[in-house]
Amino acid sequence: MVVDGAVAFDAGSLAMAADDHLRSSVRDVVISHAHLDHIAGLPLFIDDLFSELTEPVRIHGLASVIQVLEEHIFNWSIYPRFSELTNKHGKVIEYLEFEPGESFSVKHLSVLPVEVNHRVPSCGFVINDGASTIAVTGDTAPTDLFWQTVNSLPSLNALIIECAFPNELSELAAISHHLTPSGLSKELTKLERTDCRIYVSNLKPTYRDEIVRELDGLRPDGLEVLTVARDYIW
Repeated sequence: MVVDGAVAFDAGSLAMAADDHLRSSVRDVVISHAHLDHIAGLPLFIDDLFSELTEPVRIHGLASVIQVLEEHIFNWSIYPRFSELTNKHGKVIEYLEFEPGESFSVKHLSVLPVEVNHRVPSCGFVINDGASTIAVTGDTAPTDLFWQTVNSLPSLNALIIECAFPNELSELAAISHHLTPSGLSKELTKLERTDCRIYVSNLKPTYRDEIVRELDGLRPDGLEVLTVARDYIW
């Protein structure tokens, strides 16, 4: 997800999906957690731009996420350790750590990372550009702190919640710390506000149609499944 054409949140498909505009404008990447589907495009994105970067790509993440990137991805065995390399303009990447519950600035955005319930250390985010606020769960199983945070916000324009598996795979969802439509429905009972639109993300492609059928009619005011390559204005 790229916000305002400038800041990418996670990078699973960043290198493959970015057009020329995004390749020239995105220099900040905020990582929710270190699972491959959230970082796979990051090394390719940096590699593609290596010689052209006039400023480093800034990777914002938990200390544990940055450690995983350095030990298991940018380790010279899987991919070059870009933190040890420069081009003619200087550094090509920069790591910036954040702490859960502590807001930080990225470009014109204020970002509040909120711990969620996943198999590895992971954060959802509350993102504000001074005019609009959105909240994104990222990958999560049933969680509470995220909802407490969202309920306390002065306003909220959009909520994006994950739903990875259909109901019949509830055991797999529990083991992998994801949600099903049934689990999503239970999570939304913790939402105490009605001032935001609700979107669903992270549907596993194999089960997309089944998940969409199970989501249909889940709430009287409706849910919308996020569409790839579409611009949303909130």
